[in-house]
This record gives sequence, C-alpha cells and structure tokens, in this order.
Amino acid sequence: QVQLVESGGGLVQAGGSLRLSCAASGNIFRIDVMGWYRQAPGKQRELVASITSGESTDYADSVKGRFTISRDAAKNMVFLQMNSLKPGDTAVYSCNVRVRKPWGDYVDYWGQGTQVTVSS
Repeated sequence: QVQLVESGGGLVQAGGSLRLSCAASGNIFRIDVMGWYRQAPGKQRELVASITSGESTDYADSVKGRFTISRDAAKNMVFLQMNSLKPGDTAVYSCNVRVRKPWGDYVDYWGQGTQVTVSS
C-alpha cells in the first residue's frame, strides 16, 4: 500500500500565495506521474497540474502562469506553488500519484484532500 499525506492548504486573500505539499510513502516501486486535482462545490474534479518522472509538466489553462508544480524524486514528494490566487481557485485540492508495479501495471493513489479558500 501507498500513503499520501498532504499539507499547505488554508485561507488566503485574492492575490496571495500558498504552497501545497504531498509526500508519498509505503510500497513504492516507481512513480510515473504525480499531480494535483481540485474539486469545487457543485463542480467536477479537474486536473490542476501534473509532473512525470521525466519532469514533463502539464497545467490546466486556468492556472498557467500562476501555479508551478515540482517534485523531489528522492523523497517521493510533489509540490504546488500557487501564486496570484483568485476566488475561483477555491476548492479541495487532492494529490494523485501513479505508482508503477514491478510486473508492469500501475495503481493510482489519492490523498485525503486539503481545502484552499481564496477570499475576495
């Protein structure tokens, strides 16, 4: 099993910044992709940003230029630096890690979620 522990959410005023962290531990053979998703009330969960083992990144259009995803491969950690936050960024943010198994397939693991609230 793999456990994900998130931290860094909270309440911030519009224009402010927050940094989310997620640490993966447990039975990890190899991590293919680490990412952050968010879900606002009444909306579907959406991908915010992801980073592959090869350091390729992908961002939702709504956060490009404001959010930066990074990882510490040695510590199995992923970070999301969120700048110029807007009220529309308010959501529960969840860490996702795709773990490759030795026999070839993969399993997706999810964190418990952390609330980010941006006030206007």
